[in-house]
Amino acid sequence: MKKQLLLMALAGFITSMAYAADLHVRNLGAGGAYPTVSAAITAAANGDRIIIQPKTDGSAFVENLTINKSLTFVSENIYNKYFIKGTINITPSAGRVVTFNNLSSGNFTIYNVVVGTATTGGRTTVNLYNCYLNNVDTAQANTTTNMSGCTVSGFVYFSHGRITGNRTQSITAYNTSADSVFATDDIEIIGNSADFSITNQQSSYNFKMYNNFTSGLYTYAIKNGSTNEMINNTVYQPNGGDVAPIYISVNEGNTGTLAIMNNAVSFVVAQTPSCIQSNGFVNVTASYNVFTNTYVSEGVTTQNNNTGNVNMNFDNTYYTITGMNVNAGNPALIYTDLDLTRNDAGHYGGSNSWENYWPADGGGMPQVNYLVTPRAILSTSTLSINGSGYSK
Repeated sequence: MKKQLLLMALAGFITSMAYAADLHVRNLGAGGAYPTVSAAITAAANGDRIIIQPKTDGSAFVENLTINKSLTFVSENIYNKYFIKGTINITPSAGRVVTFNNLSSGNFTIYNVVVGTATTGGRTTVNLYNCYLNNVDTAQANTTTNMSGCTVSGFVYFSHGRITGNRTQSITAYNTSADSVFATDDIEIIGNSADFSITNQQSSYNFKMYNNFTSGLYTYAIKNGSTNEMINNTVYQPNGGDVAPIYISVNEGNTGTLAIMNNAVSFVVAQTPSCIQSNGFVNVTASYNVFTNTYVSEGVTTQNNNTGNVNMNFDNTYYTITGMNVNAGNPALIYTDLDLTRNDAGHYGGSNSWENYWPADGGGMPQVNYLVTPRAILSTSTLSINGSGYSK
């Protein structure tokens, strides 16, 4: 009798288990698929995958999407993007994870990826991989955004996450309100090109800006007691700006540290000749940065080994830098380049080198979206490397 009861209980458990399903979307519902993405979302359950076939004539699925489940969206055709002409609004919920691979929003600035409100009782995660997007606005509280291999024609606003290997106009870490359920890791912006600027304007997390190519690095807010870094970036501003190319202005009363190191910078003087401006409560250290301009700083900054009037050539079409930035960074072992020589100032230097993310492979996307690697390996150390990637 006990054995029969056990078998009955086991059978009931198996039949009640939920399995993730694949739901297909094809033009006009071909082959029994769903005719629209919205219809597939309605039919889907948490954890399902929606596989979208790009239309053969390149036209769009014209629909605004509201996503209120944990779902993954992928293309049915390898390397081809499906085109959704509409705003994608993600409804937040504790533990919700929404992932888009190979999405194209087209060249329409009104169609964006948006998280509507703050998450309560937990966190919402949004993953965007190998997408072509207009604007991304996921700056709500308790939201993590991981974005890699994307081209964004406009801005990226996010409150927490990892932004790696993307081409954008601007990237801003910004929280509309402070998180109440905190993530365990820092904000990390690595290996991106940003035509306008990369900015920290949130006060919930440490931030790290590594190996980016941009026209400005800015800080307007800081987490109290935080440790932050701007390391091995290339900053090129050929048109002149209102502030220095590396600009810190934090007046909210929070204190923290910011290390500015191994950056290569060139800018046209407009409002100020300063290479680095530091105003406010941040404890700033600047070292081993190289400038084509005469080195001038403004504000309170602990400085050493910064060099001006350095001969360097910048290309903001192909994102290259050549000249005396080579072997000009911090000579310490932990900043060694991938070829095991001294750190090259700029976005190719160090273990987070631009080369980790670019050039893209034959399918038009980076294969690495994030690396966690040790900067130094000692003879007494155990080698531990973590990474993640995708290929579709």
